[in-house]
Amino acid sequence: MVSLLTLPFRLVFGILFGLIALPFALLALPLALLYLPFLLLRVLLKGIVGLVLLPFVLVAAVIAAFVAVAAIVLGVIVPMLVPLAFVACCVWLALRLASRTAVV
Repeated sequence: MVSLLTLPFRLVFGILFGLIALPFALLALPLALLYLPFLLLRVLLKGIVGLVLLPFVLVAAVIAAFVAVAAIVLGVIVPMLVPLAFVACCVWLALRLASRTAVV
């Protein structure tokens, strides 16, 4: 509601300051045209750097994907193997206690 109330003032002051700033914008236009080749050079250099770095980024992404899959697989399999490891340790302990010690 307040924005609708202030709309006429915003329009008047926007047009007024726009007309005041117009000569400065027209004076700055040649400087902007001088800046254009440097802007194009910047875009060209960024594109070249991007193309050079793209294979390294893709290799890093593939390695990260393999590490993530390995972590997920281990996160699922390790809790299933803990009871089996416990049983294996109990069997090993029972066999060790049941066997005779060698006398030298």
